[in-house]
Amino acid sequence: MVIASIDLKGGHVVQLKNGKEPVIQRDDADSLIAEFDKYGEVAVIDLDAALGNTDEKGNTVNTQLLRSLLRKGNVRVGGGIRDVKKARELISLGAEKVIVGSAAWNSGRKEGEPAVNTEFLESLAKAIGRQRIIVSVDSINGNIAVKGWTETSGISLAEGAAEAERYASELLFTCVEKEGCMQGTDMELVRKLRGSVQCRVVAAGGVNSVEQIAQLEKMHCDVQLGMALYTGAVSLKDSFIECIDWEKTGALVPVIAQSTAGEVLMMGYADRAALRKTFETGRLTFFSRTRNALWTKGETSGHFLETVRLRADCDRDTILATVIPHGGVCHTGSFTCFSGEADARSSMERLYGTIAQRLANPQPGSYTATLNGTRVREKILEEAEELTEAAGRDEVVWEAADLLYFASVLMYQEHVSWQDVYNELDRRHKK
Repeated sequence: MVIASIDLKGGHVVQLKNGKEPVIQRDDADSLIAEFDKYGEVAVIDLDAALGNTDEKGNTVNTQLLRSLLRKGNVRVGGGIRDVKKARELISLGAEKVIVGSAAWNSGRKEGEPAVNTEFLESLAKAIGRQRIIVSVDSINGNIAVKGWTETSGISLAEGAAEAERYASELLFTCVEKEGCMQGTDMELVRKLRGSVQCRVVAAGGVNSVEQIAQLEKMHCDVQLGMALYTGAVSLKDSFIECIDWEKTGALVPVIAQSTAGEVLMMGYADRAALRKTFETGRLTFFSRTRNALWTKGETSGHFLETVRLRADCDRDTILATVIPHGGVCHTGSFTCFSGEADARSSMERLYGTIAQRLANPQPGSYTATLNGTRVREKILEEAEELTEAAGRDEVVWEAADLLYFASVLMYQEHVSWQDVYNELDRRHKK
């Protein structure tokens, strides 16, 4: 699959030729990640950090922008990650994986010493887990490139990859000579790398067509895409569709629809045309085997599924669609095809949505609409006291429900979502 890249330099989104010459500059990182996240993972790279353009705290002009992007998709982050503390901080802020480059290599090593910085990589794996580590095996003329591609380490790609694999779940290979040149990547070098390691391999640098992406997919390599994406030479829609293993699935691939809260709603099948229409309309579309035709969910009932993102599984033969349901999903009237309930199950998000609706559109007799900032804070104090005094399970349940309701009202008034709270709890867990 394709991993879209957002490279940051000087506070802007950029694309560079050979890692040096500026070709593209943009200032729409938020809209870019919103679009890229529909199709797959997103890489956010701080080029200034990679080049060492940092202040005394290790921050760059891009730091604030980078941090704001970390929870807006399935984000991996790279650029200037040279110590465990910074890696842990980025994970706690929402990055799913970190990409380490120069710090992973034992540049200037003496004879008999390992190619990789074993002390650093072992400490990093212990701190955040091997599954969260990606090691860059970028090369210039077959040798590992370091310090923002300004130097080579004297370590061959083959030797470096073999050692780095022990500490990482993935290797990110960039053919620096091809980077940003739109001339295609070095397929033979990628093939040799793929054959020498067992872990996931992501290829970057020069990939310029959907056909080459499909070739790399058949080699079991993912692609990190930059220049071809920004120039329009390659579309994420076409890339996603062509990376599905149609030889295994036949003309139809299973598509599982789930809500943003994680509840499974339904399962259907899609062909290439159905996936294309899903991406173009933003509404989940299937291929009806009964009618032998495309079928957009809700085209008759109006209960459509608004598409948030699509993800292919590791074997590329099943798709998970995260959607926002507008009405009951099942033809029986149930909220999902896997239960008889007419509505979504209660959750903090559902409660928050109800509160948002009642405060935004006050109706006569609505208690929620009467709660101003002062009153809701008074109620939180009152309910918190009642919860601490509750005796027995039933009372605790009742008072906890009251407290969560009033807390949700205050959160809405202060523009805080439950996802913001989950993110903070996640940050503390990973800290």
